[in-house]
Amino acid sequence: MVSTASETKLSVKDLSIRYGDHVALEGASFDVRENEIFGIIGPANSGKTSFIRAINRMDEMTPGMKVHGSIEFNGKPVDSWRNLYALRSRIGVVFPLPVGLPMSIYENVAFAAKLRGVRGKGALDEVVERCLRRSALWDEVKDRLDSLGSLLSGGQQQRLTIARALSQEPELLLLDEFSIAVDPVTTMRIEEVLKELKQEMTIVLVTNLTQQAQRLADRTAFFLEGQVVEVGETKAMFKGQTKDPRTTHYIEGRFG
Repeated sequence: MVSTASETKLSVKDLSIRYGDHVALEGASFDVRENEIFGIIGPANSGKTSFIRAINRMDEMTPGMKVHGSIEFNGKPVDSWRNLYALRSRIGVVFPLPVGLPMSIYENVAFAAKLRGVRGKGALDEVVERCLRRSALWDEVKDRLDSLGSLLSGGQQQRLTIARALSQEPELLLLDEFSIAVDPVTTMRIEEVLKELKQEMTIVLVTNLTQQAQRLADRTAFFLEGQVVEVGETKAMFKGQTKDPRTTHYIEGRFG
């Protein structure tokens, strides 16, 4: 059964994130809907990446990071999942600086599929090709799948990271400024893929490019200085129909 866009995939209630005495995000509350691309924009140090890390419970690996409030994934608080792998297997994450596994291109993508129980070379080959095509990388690496992923260029490693995230078959895909390490032409190719993927999953897109949010996001949240200033329909926001003038000022490039 395909979920409707009105259903809630991620519910955030009074979320606060701190690193020691530093407040990264304070009192954030909003929902992310099923099968939408939810954009997050805002200047540096506004809490965007901290929010992404909290969804996947990366605070448990980050010294000094404390999370308060609630994040519910599929109606269940993320901090109530006893099996952390089970949670993370449903949530794919791509950060700005790619970190490939120390193995071949093929194994980078096949690794998660094997953990999911996919067996047989034919089945794994299908997963690898599908995910590399979706990340706009297949044509560049199909003849050297046995090469180390770490030998790829920065932009190629970023796309390999996207392919690896997709190989988990996630319900929720978190993209944190993926286009930083990717050239403009490839960025546009990946954007077309993301438009297709939202039929299958929910996507949270953190971007430092407001025009990218305008092109892709169904709704957009504006983060500023650790606060969620507002959440609204992207088309309306970019037409100046905002609740707070700071949102319009940021979109128009007056600061940030």
